[in-house]
Amino acid sequence: MSRSFLYTFIALTSTVPAIGCVQHSHRVPAAEAFSTRSTAVATAIAAATKDPLKADSSSTEDNHVDVPSIRPVAHRDVRATGSQPESMSETVMTIDGKRYRLQPIEQEATTQPAEHSLAAFESDSVGLSPEPMVVESFEQPVEVGMLATDSVQMNLPTALAMIDAQHPAVGLAQWRTREAYAELDQAKVLWLPSIQAGFSFHRHDGNYQSSNGDIVDVNRNSFQYGLGAGATGAGTTNTRPGLVAQFHLADAIFQPKIAEKSAWARSHAAAGVLNQQLLDAAMAYTELLEAHQDARVLEESRDRAGELTRITTDFASAGQGLQADADRMQTELRLIDSRLAAGQERIAIASARLAQAISMHSGENLVPMDVTVVPLNLTHIGTDKASLISTGLSSRPELKESQSLVAAACEAYQREKYAPFVPSVLLGYSTGGFGGGLGNDLSDVDGRYDFDAVVTWELRNFGLGERAARNRTSARVQQAKYEKIRVMDQIAAEISESASQVEFRRQQMDLTQQAIATAEQSYEANLERIQDGEGLPVEVLQAVQALESARRAYLQAVTSYNQAQFRLQWALGWPVNDDQTAVTY
Repeated sequence: MSRSFLYTFIALTSTVPAIGCVQHSHRVPAAEAFSTRSTAVATAIAAATKDPLKADSSSTEDNHVDVPSIRPVAHRDVRATGSQPESMSETVMTIDGKRYRLQPIEQEATTQPAEHSLAAFESDSVGLSPEPMVVESFEQPVEVGMLATDSVQMNLPTALAMIDAQHPAVGLAQWRTREAYAELDQAKVLWLPSIQAGFSFHRHDGNYQSSNGDIVDVNRNSFQYGLGAGATGAGTTNTRPGLVAQFHLADAIFQPKIAEKSAWARSHAAAGVLNQQLLDAAMAYTELLEAHQDARVLEESRDRAGELTRITTDFASAGQGLQADADRMQTELRLIDSRLAAGQERIAIASARLAQAISMHSGENLVPMDVTVVPLNLTHIGTDKASLISTGLSSRPELKESQSLVAAACEAYQREKYAPFVPSVLLGYSTGGFGGGLGNDLSDVDGRYDFDAVVTWELRNFGLGERAARNRTSARVQQAKYEKIRVMDQIAAEISESASQVEFRRQQMDLTQQAIATAEQSYEANLERIQDGEGLPVEVLQAVQALESARRAYLQAVTSYNQAQFRLQWALGWPVNDDQTAVTY
């Protein structure tokens, strides 16, 4: 879609005011609205994750959206308890025509391959092993540290709801908005007089020129008190009147309008800060959840590799396998342990980043309450980009801020345009006691009243200063207009980019899900072949690595898809109450 066509469409539908000196007819909500908005977004996200085991069938019927069936990545350890069957105690294996009897080494628990279906979550419990993982075949075991027990559980709606007025970034933006509205209140009362009360004393000794031009030697003093001060001799109280109103009439007319548009801009900027913090919190939570899921995938992969290592070592000890194969499996265990350590580091970093995003103590260890990573659909599938861009241009606070700044610049230009034709005003009224005398005599103190009115017109610098002021404000108007166009282009690009990411990352989820299915089939087939004595256990290693890579790729695809959904919602301005927004699971 070309930009000219897009802006023509916007002008015709009145989604966004035409570029120019736009007018606003609304006052941005107060600070309490920010907490309401963050709560509304959190409620909408909570609807997407409510009852995940049943929502897969209900979402399609309620929203009439074709959501692909994507199996979640396991967030648990699946361990089989109980003793080994008696049939496994004596296993006969035929290799090269020779029969061997294998006796498995007894262990307390044997890890079974993890399932990806929802039925696995319904039948099996979720648990995390608190013991560190140890490579038993090494002389010096390598331990992988687990998460601290003093953890704080949190889900995504809770994290979003914590973005309120107490958040430092949001609070700072709100107080800047209050400052702007205080400046507006001050501009509205610019024409009202100020009150000055006090007293003044004046003394003169020596030559003094009288009104007829004669120089006379005068020693005198005067004293004034009450509403206004500073009168001397026969002069009026014009230095410090008791009630004084001094202003340029152009400022009294246009400055409230300028301040009002500036306050609107600050309010929209604060809404933009809130939206950005909601995005940061959502992205940080998804990264933390992905880090935990990735650690679970690595743990299950290590369990499979550990079982292969045990069998390979038995084969090498029996002389039916190479010691090099056993060493190769030990190397793979070392590498998996290294990836597990990196995964724990990633969890700690993601927890600290989420704590920063929601303004919690960074020392708190945050643990996601979600048992699995599932794809979220926050917009209708198949919505065209033109409709999304139209929604974003009507909802994004950054564009509303630019519109307000254009309006403020236009009002400033109008002020300079009419300034030479309207006067500056000085009104003063004073009352109080006044007295004085010659020398040190201070007498005849009595009441006094003064009223002054001064109206002047000013043409700055022979008119050249007026032209320069108009040119300066006109240039600022053009700057604000082009900044508004730049923001519109940026919003359209962000929406288009996010929509494309959502579309193609959904395809990546489908492909990586198929990769998991084929990798599981390969692993099962290779494991069965080894159990039938048709190969060496080390041959299963490649299938284990492929399964781990496929599961991690699927996890990354789902996380990237969800992050693209959140970016799209942010690019649209978080239209939680918009009909084009569908929150489905």
